[in-house]
Amino acid sequence: MRACNATAFGRPAKAPPKRREAAARATSEEPRAKELARLESTDAFAELVDLSRRASKPSWLRQRAPQGERYEYLKGSLRSLDLFTVCEEAQCPNVGECWNGEHGTATIMIMGGTCTRGCRFCAVDTSHAPPPLDVDEPKHVAEAVAAWGISYVVLTSVDRDDVEDGGASHFAETVKELKRRKEDLLVECLTPDFDGDVKCIDMLAGSGLDVFAHNIETVERLQRRVRDARANYEQSMHVLKTAKESHGVYTKSSIMIGLGETEEEVKQTMRDLKSVGVDILTLGQYLQPTPKHLPVHEFVPPETFEEYRKYGEEVVGFKYVASGPLVRSSYRAGEFFVEAMIKGDRAKTGPRETHGQERGAGHPL
Repeated sequence: MRACNATAFGRPAKAPPKRREAAARATSEEPRAKELARLESTDAFAELVDLSRRASKPSWLRQRAPQGERYEYLKGSLRSLDLFTVCEEAQCPNVGECWNGEHGTATIMIMGGTCTRGCRFCAVDTSHAPPPLDVDEPKHVAEAVAAWGISYVVLTSVDRDDVEDGGASHFAETVKELKRRKEDLLVECLTPDFDGDVKCIDMLAGSGLDVFAHNIETVERLQRRVRDARANYEQSMHVLKTAKESHGVYTKSSIMIGLGETEEEVKQTMRDLKSVGVDILTLGQYLQPTPKHLPVHEFVPPETFEEYRKYGEEVVGFKYVASGPLVRSSYRAGEFFVEAMIKGDRAKTGPRETHGQERGAGHPL
C-alpha cells in the first residue's frame, strides 16, 4: 500500500524555471503590494500624491544639471581654499549657467556655511552655535577672486547673531582685501540685517563696496510665515535706507514670487523699496529646497514676471529690474548690466568716497 501511495503521491515534478521565478517574485512583492494598498487608502497618502502633481515644475523652470570645465575649475578652487558659495548651499538653479560664463561668476558665502537663523525658505544649515569665524577667510577670498580674473564679484553671508557685531567687521575686511588686490574690482555685498544696528550697516556700507544688497524676501503680510522671527519688513527697509543715506552706495533688494502673495502686494513692496532709495530689484520664482521647507503656493508664468519688470522700471522708477522665474539675487545677467551702469555713472561723476575720505564728495547717486 505504501508503495502504491509513494508512486501516486510522491515528490512532485519541478516547475519550469520561468514559472518558479514568477512565483518567487509574486511572493516577495506581496507584502509591498499590501503596504502600498494600505497607504493608498489613507487620506495622507492621497494628499501627498495630489501635492506632488500640483508642485511638479513647469517647463520654464527645468534646468540642466551643472557641468563643464569652468564649473569644475571654480568648484575645485573654492574647495581648495575651504570657501562656501550660496550657489551650492542654497541650491541655486542657475549655478551651471553662472559658473560656465566667459569669466565665471560665483556668489561667495563668507562667515561659514551655518546660519544662526531658520528662515522657512532657505536650505542653508542652521545652528545656535556655529563654528567660530575664520580670521584668514578675507585673504582666502581675495586670493580666489584674484586667481579667477573677474571684474565683478558678489559676497554674501549667513546670519551670525552669535558674533558681537553680526560679522560686519569681518564682512568689511573681506571687501578691503579684495580692493587691495584689485582696486577696480566691483564688489556687491548681499548682507544680513545686523539686527538693524546703524553702526554695523555704516561700517559695511563705507568699506569700499559698490553695491549694498539686502533682501526683503517677500511681501509684508507673509514676513512672519516666511522669514525667521528676528527678521521683519520694517527692519529690512531700515537697513536699505541707512546704507543709502550714510554712504550713497547703490542699493539692491529681491522678492521671491510664488509664496501666496498678490500682484498688488508685490507692487506695493516695489513702491516701498523705491521709497527708501533702492536702485536695483530682482524678482524670481520661489522653489522649495526640501519637503521640510515652505511649499510652493504657485508657479508664476514668465509673462507675469515681465509685467513686474515693466512696472518696476517704467512706473516705480528703479534703475534696473531683473525679473523672471529663474532670476536670483545675484543672477549673472543682472550683474553685467549693473557693472556697465556703475562704470558709466562713475565716468560722469568720479569715484565714490569710502571711510577715510570726505563725505559728500564723489557720490554717484
